[in-house]
Amino acid sequence: MTSWLRPRSVRVRLALWYVGVMVVVLAVYIAAVFELVRTNASGVLDEQLRVDFDWASDMLAQRPDGTIAPYDETGEGDSPWLQVWSVNGQLLYDTPEARRNPVPASDQLAVKADEQIVTVPGVSPPYRILSGPSRIGGQPVVVQVARSELTITQSMKQLLFVLLLGLPFGVAAAGLGGYSLARRALAPVDRMSERARLITAERLKERLPVDNPDDELGRLATVFNETLTRLESSFEQMRRFTADASHELRTPLTVIRSVGEVGLRGRRDEVAYREIIGSMLEEVDRLARLVDRLLMLSRADTGQSKLSTDIVDLSELADEVAAQLGVLAEEKQQSITLERTGAPRWTGDRLVLRQALLNLVDNAIKYSPVGGRITIRVAESPAAAVVEVSDTGPGIPEELQSRIFDRFYRLDKSRSRDNGGTGLGLSIAKWAVEVNGGQLTLEKTNGVGSTFRITLPQTKPAPAYVEG
Repeated sequence: MTSWLRPRSVRVRLALWYVGVMVVVLAVYIAAVFELVRTNASGVLDEQLRVDFDWASDMLAQRPDGTIAPYDETGEGDSPWLQVWSVNGQLLYDTPEARRNPVPASDQLAVKADEQIVTVPGVSPPYRILSGPSRIGGQPVVVQVARSELTITQSMKQLLFVLLLGLPFGVAAAGLGGYSLARRALAPVDRMSERARLITAERLKERLPVDNPDDELGRLATVFNETLTRLESSFEQMRRFTADASHELRTPLTVIRSVGEVGLRGRRDEVAYREIIGSMLEEVDRLARLVDRLLMLSRADTGQSKLSTDIVDLSELADEVAAQLGVLAEEKQQSITLERTGAPRWTGDRLVLRQALLNLVDNAIKYSPVGGRITIRVAESPAAAVVEVSDTGPGIPEELQSRIFDRFYRLDKSRSRDNGGTGLGLSIAKWAVEVNGGQLTLEKTNGVGSTFRITLPQTKPAPAYVEG
């Protein structure tokens, strides 16, 4: 069907489908009723023929002169179509009805005399004939009775006319009813459409109306509302992330500008200029680290990060991270201890997981006091490999634990610049673990320090090949 012939309204399409289905149903119904009535009428006509045959066999008698006639001569004018033949094919008797309406090939049918009802179409209307053997006055004869199908034909024409006459009314009623039902069924869609037009980026709190949460449209509206809730949360996070990122980027730029302006206010010696340039380079380095982390999160959000597949020895990875960050720990007179249980291995992206572990250990060093202790535990179980990073810092209040993985969120904002934090370390660590199919959680402690647990799906190493 071409596009200009296809109805644009769902209501009209549903109504047309309803009408089409009703036309098919009514057509099948009319055909079934017509065939049932025709079959019943045909059966009644056949039964009447057999009654006529029995009546003729009982009512006919042989006269003294050898001819055949009914017992009651006066009733002959009302007798049905009837013929009596001899076994040699000679006509012995016929009624006035048979003489008025001769049936072609009746003599040939009389010769067979098989008691079968045969329709003879050579006359209009067709006749049905029953020919069968009988005995009249001890003489073997063939009794032949017939009836016209005119009554059946007229009755069936009248029935078909009545049925077809009601078809247009039934189709019209089905169309109106189908359109009305479609309109009522789709009324919630109109209300949802009107409400959806009001939803914009500034009005994400709006929700679609849900008339019946248990039907299909209600479930659809519920799913859309859940999507809008997630979209609203994403927009809110994006706004907060944009504001925080702008603030974090503005801070080092402001410091660089301020230091530069101070340095230009007067003539200074070489040492002073070196200090000023060193301060500016520190802020540039901080700015570069922040931009790198923002780019990493941006690639993570857009799914552009490509992961490799490596067999990672988690104990070896923990040793590498402890060795790399050991210098930072020594500056604060801290110790990094490794505890191993088994030799867990895991299959995933080694560099991404290393970044997560670096962020967790670096975070533990920043927030642990001078002389504190950081513990890295590596263990395995039949189902997973576990890496834990514990510190002896002040811990995280329970009411703030739900937000520690949010971007740019810091517990102690006043110390953020002192320890070089950007509020992105835990966010990146959580992404790095989850993108590898693992889970990063903050475990409950006894009020001293914090413990972050990385849970990874366990992968057994392939057996080594040994020559021999």
